Amino acid sequence: MRTKPLEDVIAQGDDDDGGRGLRRRLGPLDLMGFGIGIVIGTGIFTLTGIEARDHAGPAVIVSFALAGVASLLAALCYAELASSVPTAGSAYTYAYATMGEIIAWIIGWDLVLEFALGAAVVARGWSGYLAELFDLPGAVFGEGSTVNVGATVITLVLGGVATAGIRQSSRVTNVLVVVKIAICLFVVVAGAFFLKAANLTPFVPPAQPVEGGEAGLTRPLSQVLFGLEPSAFGVAGVLTAAAVVFFAYTGFEAVANLGEETRRPRRDLPLGLFGTLAVSALLYVLVSFVVVGMVDYREIDPGAPIASAFSAVGAGWASSLVSIAAVAGLTSVILVDIVAIGRIGFAMSRDGLLPAKAGAVHPRWGTPYRTTLAVTLGVALLAGFVPLSSLANLVSIGTLFAFVIVSVAVPILRRTRPGMERPFRVPFSPVVPALSALACLYLMTNLSVETWLRFLAWMAAGLAIYAGYGRRRSRMARRELDPAN
Repeated sequence: MRTKPLEDVIAQGDDDDGGRGLRRRLGPLDLMGFGIGIVIGTGIFTLTGIEARDHAGPAVIVSFALAGVASLLAALCYAELASSVPTAGSAYTYAYATMGEIIAWIIGWDLVLEFALGAAVVARGWSGYLAELFDLPGAVFGEGSTVNVGATVITLVLGGVATAGIRQSSRVTNVLVVVKIAICLFVVVAGAFFLKAANLTPFVPPAQPVEGGEAGLTRPLSQVLFGLEPSAFGVAGVLTAAAVVFFAYTGFEAVANLGEETRRPRRDLPLGLFGTLAVSALLYVLVSFVVVGMVDYREIDPGAPIASAFSAVGAGWASSLVSIAAVAGLTSVILVDIVAIGRIGFAMSRDGLLPAKAGAVHPRWGTPYRTTLAVTLGVALLAGFVPLSSLANLVSIGTLFAFVIVSVAVPILRRTRPGMERPFRVPFSPVVPALSALACLYLMTNLSVETWLRFLAWMAAGLAIYAGYGRRRSRMARRELDPAN
């Protein structure tokens, strides 16, 4: 449970760590570009259809709103910590400074899961929209494919961009963000002409018993714990959908990961966090309302819900335009996910929890290129072989767990370091952090037992790695043996 001195954390962010650190090149608009670049993606272009059809019906709009409220609570906590401790690693670094090394390792391991699977989810969605746009064979580009070639190829290409430099990644992301915001506004305006009140009734479909083999491990944990009958739709379905789509709001966490590359982090990080969340939540609610209003939720194509909705109402030209925007929009999500994982790996290797060579910064590109390339290969394999629905649930539970840790870290740091400079302070602490943690824990219980088991298996593997390597080789462990280290 040894903690990393806060002075060490801040010092790493204030200098270039002997020429091995990251370079400060980003401003507030760049941060919002990265944030919106990762948030506005799968939640609109893919998960809207899946969760409306399988869990919430038209009330998927409420699911996005509930997830947005929970995200706002977590974002307040992130803003305080990110502006006070502007360094790479976000929740991993905050946990290291407040709760101890083993908790930091667990959350870092969790963040790797979150962003890697998030990139794989979006890569598969990207492939589906590309197939919709160019009428490509589903056996190669669709959810039913044995090997999703499109998802694999785009991951490898964007991994190369992420490796080439943060400025290059920022420029590509900003262009793509402008395109997809414009198209989201187009969807809202154009789709409003095709709304049918009948498609919004009933707004919350009545709860239905789950058919066939969908019971058992696929039931939400809350149903199992409280002995509830397995069902879909109803209030429980809305909450389950909220837990799944919650991962779509995780862009502000990627913003926090860029603290060490921000020119004025104490001012710009809160701006980037809240700007990202405000724009994204508004677009999510509006677009999801239009989609479920255009077509019956039972007939939504889960692979490309927006494009197929326009096709269903006879606006094929709009469908093609939306598919182009979706391809551009999802591209930026994959790119930011890969960038975020590289920074987490860099922070963990700098602390000795991973081999130092893994986090080496390229002398020309200024990026942790080895970690980024290794992650790119892993994501490409996941995107090629693992179905989208299984990936999305795991991303959500990893995200929610990280937010719980960040929420708890705020009052702990307030107590242990009351005199620390805090450019942004969470209002009504510790009430707001407590509400944030409880909201995230509740959403976690609405994910399936199967998802929890997979998550626990991933955590167990991470603990085994820590016990065999990081526990004795971390910088803090070496410092205990040799205080001069």
